Amino acid sequence: MHMSWAGIGAKQIPMGKKAKVKDYGGPAGGWGALASTAKHLMFQGIPIKGPMTLMRNNQKHGFDCPGCAWPDPRHASSFEFCENGVKAVAAEATSKRVPPEFFTKHSVSWLLQQDDFWLENQGRLTHPMAYNPETDHYEAIGWDEAFARIGAGLQALDHPDQAAFYTSGRASNEAAFLYQLFVREFGTNNFPDCSNMCHEASGYALIESIGIGKGTVKLEDFHHADAIFIFGQNPGTNHPRMLGELRLAAKRGAKIVSINPLKERGLEKFAFPQSPVEMLTGGSTSISSLYLQPKIGGDLAVIKGMLKHIVAKNEEALVQGKPPIVDQAFIDRHTHGFERFLADIRAESWELIVQESGLNRDEIEAAAEIYLASPKVICTWGMGLTQHKHSVLTIQQVVNLLLIGGHFGRPGAGACPVRGHSNVQGNRTVGITEKPSAEFLDRLQQVFGFEPPRENGYDVVATIEAMQRSDVRVFVALGGNFAAATPDTPRTEAALRLCDMVVNISTKLNRSHLVTGKQALILPCLGRTEIDQQAMGAQMVTVEDSMSMVHGSGGINKPASPQLLSEPAIVARMAHAVLPHSKIDWLGLIQDYDRIRDLIEATLDDFHDYNQRVRQPGGFYLPNSAADLEWRTATGKANFVTAAIPTDLPMHRAEQNTAAPVFNLMTTRSHDQYNTTIYGLDDRYRGVFGQRRVLFISRDDLEILGMQAGQWVDVATVSDDGIERRANRFKLVEYDIPAGCIAGYYPETNPLVPLNALGDHSRTPTSKSIPVVLMPSETANDASAGKKTRKVLEAA
Repeated sequence: MHMSWAGIGAKQIPMGKKAKVKDYGGPAGGWGALASTAKHLMFQGIPIKGPMTLMRNNQKHGFDCPGCAWPDPRHASSFEFCENGVKAVAAEATSKRVPPEFFTKHSVSWLLQQDDFWLENQGRLTHPMAYNPETDHYEAIGWDEAFARIGAGLQALDHPDQAAFYTSGRASNEAAFLYQLFVREFGTNNFPDCSNMCHEASGYALIESIGIGKGTVKLEDFHHADAIFIFGQNPGTNHPRMLGELRLAAKRGAKIVSINPLKERGLEKFAFPQSPVEMLTGGSTSISSLYLQPKIGGDLAVIKGMLKHIVAKNEEALVQGKPPIVDQAFIDRHTHGFERFLADIRAESWELIVQESGLNRDEIEAAAEIYLASPKVICTWGMGLTQHKHSVLTIQQVVNLLLIGGHFGRPGAGACPVRGHSNVQGNRTVGITEKPSAEFLDRLQQVFGFEPPRENGYDVVATIEAMQRSDVRVFVALGGNFAAATPDTPRTEAALRLCDMVVNISTKLNRSHLVTGKQALILPCLGRTEIDQQAMGAQMVTVEDSMSMVHGSGGINKPASPQLLSEPAIVARMAHAVLPHSKIDWLGLIQDYDRIRDLIEATLDDFHDYNQRVRQPGGFYLPNSAADLEWRTATGKANFVTAAIPTDLPMHRAEQNTAAPVFNLMTTRSHDQYNTTIYGLDDRYRGVFGQRRVLFISRDDLEILGMQAGQWVDVATVSDDGIERRANRFKLVEYDIPAGCIAGYYPETNPLVPLNALGDHSRTPTSKSIPVVLMPSETANDASAGKKTRKVLEAA
């Protein structure tokens, strides 16, 4: 396998390794994390600049980490960053550049043949670029001309709904607020955003159950919890700073129950890099008191099994004349639907619970006993719960589990969905949604004097479908990598190519820049680590973390190019070009971002005294109605929601001796990536090095298939829409995962996710539950490959 290289001065440092699979026996964190940190700083050519930049990461007078949304204590502690945060900062502060000469040398067609790791690691974009379809090259363009083209393209549409405006969760509150304001004055609510593909189910479920679409805990609640239940989450890779809180909880005796199909090292043991004892002795802290591995999609059955045990124990206590073991006073005062909930739980059979969960009854009851022994319980979850057909109902069972014990409105207890991007929650708070409330639109009209559109807009999947019909003709992306992040990759790319114009606002090169419409523009922007100098001086932006804390972020590094504009400036200049008669002083707003925050304050009551409070140490907390036991639901109370255990999940049929067993595939990240951004080719904790096209599979399934670890297979989706979806050349890796379940990295597996495979209510792609079949890899020039695939699918 060839190595991937990066130029650092005259020296070439290899980043990739020879492809291998090797057991990793160490803990998460520890010396491995420190070595990885040094490697990535060297790889990006910033051995001195990198550490100096990191000293200001998550600091009061520094910048907010551009990685995940996990909060940091006080936003002022030294070295408050993690290994994967270092990768994000290093990738942004890199010494490598992608100037206009790069695009002169490389055609778009050639660039499309390169992998995502190679594209990401070419470096920072330096100039605005416009695609020339006659030469198949991007060419440099001036900012004024770029905005003029965008203005002309949007003004030429028959209706504003023929445009869609995507948002990445890394955009600041200021950029996101200006973006939604511009687009709504333009006349549409077409706001597909990254939330549509990750935690949409969390928001939908929580709003119905407790009246607010956010988690109810603060970081300090982890210091008081007696038990922490972790569903469908891999903090060691996706938000490693969470491991520090879990370590402290475990050391003081809190019980941690991890419920995840894959064995993840970060949930087993962790060596804290800032602990001299653990680092010098080679020690570590055991994290999980109990680790359960249900089948993919079996979480709802697991939770209902826990509830069935709790309800039975409660009824046993009442029969014996003992006090209830559930929090009956809380239930009576604060909840609705309890009797219906009880009837649903009583009617559920243990046979079905065991069958659909993939666990035995003793395992589920052991988790329930930990719950019963814990006065203060936190339930936390990630995309392992949110990217399924039944995600909303599953999350509502998590809420039921908390409600039955009264685990709201008390320290050390509550619901904790852990978001991905560093400001994905803040984007929603300031108005990035395709379904805005009437109250929010009324306030926009009151403050800004225009009538905003009232019809709901397109989410991500609806946008792709609209592009396929040519109902969306202009697509603008504020960050992100839409073409790679979305499902059904070939169909998504084909839809983008039908657009009249595609505009990407980005810091670095990615695949979406190469999937061009008839016109395409790349608008390079400042990164979070860079000084944002405007007319009134250096500016800060603000972000909201997963636990509703809002704080400031100010860059410290010289911009990668003098041609870069900030995201707020790009949005404001677009608005100025598109809306020549607007009453809003768009260009004046970006002279001083305090002016933008004043407008956010005027629009959203929770942001009162915004400019003053965000400058306080640690920022400020946005109030949470459910945490205050205020239930903004239709019933005026927290709602118990009932749900039947689903029996329509992709099942393993090997025991039936079919010609092609159907497996349930979940997409996942490697340790060297963040969403679609590929920092390296290793997945250290899972023992995979120098490669990405792998599938994790159990030993039992290898035996059933008559295959061996290391064998190459092709993967095809089992679907009923008549479309053949296939991804070729994946290496089988034996792993601790339930039989019938396999896992692979995205975006490589995204072509297998059907566009119409969506979660009920949330419309989130079901990327964690894809029915597939495996077959020995075909050679690239085998003309009969498609025919063979169809035969296997027919057998399935």
